Amino acid sequence: MTTTPTLEERVRRLEDEAEIRRLVASYGPLVDRGDADGTAALWADDGRYVVDGGAFEARAGVAAMVLSDQHQRLVRNGCAHFLGPLRIDVNGDHARVVCYSLLLERNGDEHVVRRASANRWELRRTDEGWQVAVRTNRRLDGDPAAHALLVTAEAPS
Repeated sequence: MTTTPTLEERVRRLEDEAEIRRLVASYGPLVDRGDADGTAALWADDGRYVVDGGAFEARAGVAAMVLSDQHQRLVRNGCAHFLGPLRIDVNGDHARVVCYSLLLERNGDEHVVRRASANRWELRRTDEGWQVAVRTNRRLDGDPAAHALLVTAEAPS
């Protein structure tokens, strides 16, 4: 038999989801202005950012990604990272977010989609609030590994 969540449990879930939405929504503006420290602060100390062909380890790795020549070229040229819509599943002190991301880059007077990706964010509650334990990002190029990220299973416990 399923029990109905208490009002306190329901409010906590809504607050968790709001904080998680703010965290994910912060990513784009932070990387688009080249804020390495702010971007890295979204991750747990031991967090990982896994992308096609590699991974950025811990906050230092995420900061290095933002400061890389490749990323700084995007910032100087004019880029915009869009994430959403978000499917958020909270399970106690752990959460999973599944979403799409688009990277737009300026091309003359227009912005063009440079990359469309599937994303899975594994988050955990810390003393500092919700933080990224692992973000996995895969280009949507027909590879089943990218499609597998979009499975909306309950967050790990």
